[in-house]
Amino acid sequence: MENKQDMNRRTFLKRLGAGVAWAVALEGCTPKRTATPAGGTLPQGEIPTDRMTYRVNPKTGEKVSLLGYGCMRWPTLEDGNAKEETGGIDQEMVNRLVDKAIAHGVNYFDTSPAYCKGFSERATGIALKRHPRDRYFIATKLSNFAPSTWSREASLAMYHNSFKELQVDYIDYLLLHAVGMGNDGMEALHARYLDNGMLDFLLKEREAGRIRNLGFSYHGDIKVFDYLLSQHDRYRWDFVQIQLNYLDWRHAKEINPRNTNAEYLYGELAKRGIPAVIMEPLLGGRLSKVHDHIVARLKQREPGRSVASWAFRYAGTHPDVLTVLSGMTYMEHLEDNLRSFCPLQPLTEEEVRFLYDTADLMMQYPTIPCNDCKYCMPCPYGLDIPGVLLHYNKCVNEGNVPEDRQAENYREARRAFLVGYDRSVPRLRQADHCIGCNQCVSHCPQGIDIPKEMQRIDRFVEHLKQGTL
Repeated sequence: MENKQDMNRRTFLKRLGAGVAWAVALEGCTPKRTATPAGGTLPQGEIPTDRMTYRVNPKTGEKVSLLGYGCMRWPTLEDGNAKEETGGIDQEMVNRLVDKAIAHGVNYFDTSPAYCKGFSERATGIALKRHPRDRYFIATKLSNFAPSTWSREASLAMYHNSFKELQVDYIDYLLLHAVGMGNDGMEALHARYLDNGMLDFLLKEREAGRIRNLGFSYHGDIKVFDYLLSQHDRYRWDFVQIQLNYLDWRHAKEINPRNTNAEYLYGELAKRGIPAVIMEPLLGGRLSKVHDHIVARLKQREPGRSVASWAFRYAGTHPDVLTVLSGMTYMEHLEDNLRSFCPLQPLTEEEVRFLYDTADLMMQYPTIPCNDCKYCMPCPYGLDIPGVLLHYNKCVNEGNVPEDRQAENYREARRAFLVGYDRSVPRLRQADHCIGCNQCVSHCPQGIDIPKEMQRIDRFVEHLKQGTL
């Protein structure tokens, strides 16, 4: 019998065709069910529909909602109701989320051919097509990650397929996707966009109006970021997408030496007048699932606001930010974020300092910098890599990773870790099944040595099981 995961993978690649298939297809859309607390100063259900904060695109003069909808984590149906031709996406719920967002002023929707097993663009296009075209901006990407898609023909096929899936005749914001990712950032940049003439082609598409704004999303190799900005006079970047949050502002390089602090990235864009689109304002949810001590610190300061709202207000406070993306899978995610941006209450200088102090405290807790992007998936050996890492981080934040058997809460922590592990990650997908093939490592935007972390967590689990910690 075929492995279901392998079968889905082959179906996905077949559907896109050999010329437009890539190696880094994200596995699924919906993370495990952990909704952001609602919070907020308004009673639930009383979110104003006419108070969204907007930023002006300096090129077009168009008003862009400061809250942007990230379409990487659309909700999915349970296996019994999922349809293979839709990637299992719950289209009815997607429609409801999009309707609610637009009704409250959200007009920026960010997707990619690589999201949701290749079905995000289709689901996003179906939902948005039900609204007038002038009510929303679509951002998508040329996601030609794999060498099999680096040819001009394959990249062109992927580009044209985005128009078909999104049901549009122009794209508002088109990005070179994840430049700088991997160990050979400059080499990949040349292969994906420069040597094959694709960037020159996209520049002509912008001139023709089929692309209204052209930019890139940056991950990893700072040489690529600096090079592309050094060519700004030639390419005239309309926007750039970067990872920015109050932890990465000054600690990104400490978390992973390959990363670059957001303070530098944002500063380089601001001094050139290039609007910044913000991804990972919550670090894949890590800044909404912080250590209990951090939760208490934030709640003491603002009891009526969610933990997540601090991160969104921080990102939105920066004046050269065009929009802040959030992958809102559930209605309560959307509602909580609408409360943060309808309207935005910018942080004061003192509140910003408070968050930087909070970030310093967070660095004392040994969480793994996984943001649940799922770029590492699917694992050829069936591991649920994000599930393992997120469970470990959850236990760190809740104080359930004892250092040894002498720890005061050892018995309770041991039980919480082991029981929670089996509940959140199926046995056959746990860390002990990692063989160290390293296939995942080059795909991780955060530069995590995933096999090393899998081995470390597996050893920790075995010590807990054997009582030999």
